[in-house]
Amino acid sequence: MPYQPADVAYDHYSKPLNFQQWLDAHSARLQPPVGNQQIWKNADLVCTVVGGPNERTDFHDDPYEEYFHQFKGNASLLIADRGKFERVHLREGDIFLLPAHVRHSPQRPEPGSLCTVVERNRPVGSIDAFEWYCAACGGLVVRSELQLTSIVEDLPRTYTAFYDSAPAERTCAHCGEVHPGRDWRSWHARCAEHFPNTAAAA
Repeated sequence: MPYQPADVAYDHYSKPLNFQQWLDAHSARLQPPVGNQQIWKNADLVCTVVGGPNERTDFHDDPYEEYFHQFKGNASLLIADRGKFERVHLREGDIFLLPAHVRHSPQRPEPGSLCTVVERNRPVGSIDAFEWYCAACGGLVVRSELQLTSIVEDLPRTYTAFYDSAPAERTCAHCGEVHPGRDWRSWHARCAEHFPNTAAAA
């Protein structure tokens, strides 16, 4: 039987792009306060470039796997698991596949660092969550669930809702410590004090 080409609407896809030219054109958005930019819109794969530095204490619960390619500079993922934390280092040139539902907090302290992150587009009913943990005991303080439609736009709103909340709403029910909110330096210092293996490598 002769070969029959697949019935694919090729005009749905854009032409190949020069990645370096794309990075140059979006360089202003790959640094604070935005920090990330999605390459293609309306695709099943959400391909995002994320730049450093960042200031995060939240942990992401993604219902799907995430692929990381740290192609410039160094970064790490802080992992929360059953009341403990550990750090996965991403050196320049590293790739890493994160399993679904592993709570992770990307840490990008180096200005100008760049990472490609590939995720799946979320179908309706597939829920993401962002969690904040106590740096003293590792207990869950707040979990915020949402239907994620835009990584670039939805995340800042979720962060603001937590950081603008009253101290009583950021108090750990397990040990009584108050999460410092926007004071990310204090949170990371406390985490390194109680969980020495999470200290960032020099």
